[in-house]
Amino acid sequence: MKALVWRGAGDLRLEDHPLPRIRDPRDAIVRVTLSSICASDLHIRDGAVPRARPGVVLGHEFVGEIVETGTEVRKLKPGMRVAANVETFCGSCFFCRRNYVNNCEHGGWELGCRIDGCQTTYVRVPFAENGLNPVPAGLSDEDVIFVGDVLSSGYFGAELAEIRPGDSVAVLGAGPVGLCAMACARLFGAGRIIAVDLLENRLRLARARGWADDAINAAWEDVEERVRECTGGRGADAVIEAAGGKSTFQTAWRIARPHACVAVVAMYGEAQNLPLHQMYGKNLIFKTGGVDAVHCGRLLGLIADGRLDVRALITHRLPLDRILEGYAVFENKTDDCIKCVITPAAM
Repeated sequence: MKALVWRGAGDLRLEDHPLPRIRDPRDAIVRVTLSSICASDLHIRDGAVPRARPGVVLGHEFVGEIVETGTEVRKLKPGMRVAANVETFCGSCFFCRRNYVNNCEHGGWELGCRIDGCQTTYVRVPFAENGLNPVPAGLSDEDVIFVGDVLSSGYFGAELAEIRPGDSVAVLGAGPVGLCAMACARLFGAGRIIAVDLLENRLRLARARGWADDAINAAWEDVEERVRECTGGRGADAVIEAAGGKSTFQTAWRIARPHACVAVVAMYGEAQNLPLHQMYGKNLIFKTGGVDAVHCGRLLGLIADGRLDVRALITHRLPLDRILEGYAVFENKTDDCIKCVITPAAM
């Protein structure tokens, strides 16, 4: 089968790759019917993820059909349509029992990083009963493609932010995770959502979809001043930092009101400064980390009930044999690209 393989910093190759096989009785083999390209794939490509293994097939966000299961897999059967979780987790270790599945002692972010991922035709999923979620009847692949990664990450950010009904929530970054965070913040009862980004098309989408009430373009507006205007001079009740820019962490704590919660779900390419002497007296709460994707079932239910719909993130669709073109489109935001999904290669 064809697969996109990372060979080292800056080196991606679409090449022939062996078919996966069951290695553990808790595994499943899934035929990929739709996958996507994520910013974290770019981080791996550029050598910015130290734990990534050269020679790995990239990709971790996908939908597919089960074709084979290990002998200990009971709840999943061949022929079932499933949405994958970005994380591989055992469900029984110290961290899993506390729903900290990103830190599973036997997994974490493995697919497309430490073990072969989904930018191919078939993929092996360890701990399949934890990492694969049946797709409700009537939902398409595009309805659910983001459940296991960017939508889970957005939900995680909204959950971390301790949003109370009626709160003002500022979201830095209107990329895929930030837009999902806005949509999920609404579910948590946010009264006013403020989107901040540098790209006007993304801000327009946030407003048009009802994910944001106010939009601030940081390319030409004073973000701190505009957030104060939107919040009666106090600052945001909660801030979700999903941008990961050079100065966005500093912006995040500056726009937060005293005693606010700042949830940092961005992946940074360099160290950030925590200037405690400047923020002393604001009494802020900071929460950070990679997603604990434990709410996939809940998110699928919200989608099935019509309460959550993020299909508008999909702006580009390309087949697997053009995936390198898809990387360029996604990275350069060509034609206002937000998310590029990958369909199977032509047979």
